[in-house]
Amino acid sequence: MNAPQLVTAADAAVYTGRSVGTIWRWASEGRIHRYGHGKAVRYDLRELPRKTVDSRTGETALGDPPPLPEGARAA
Repeated sequence: MNAPQLVTAADAAVYTGRSVGTIWRWASEGRIHRYGHGKAVRYDLRELPRKTVDSRTGETALGDPPPLPEGARAA
């Protein structure tokens, strides 16, 4: 069994190429899980789409957002 790779919202934002607010929204919508409470909240990198950077052009491509849970609506 693989242990979660937990990071802060700021680290998750860098990893995905999105804002901290987007990470918080995904968690509130149930797209990703929160681990901990308050300022100690962490997010699992395995649930997050990684950004990619083209080595020739430097262009950044964002991954698709995590899917919404069944029956949920986006904020």
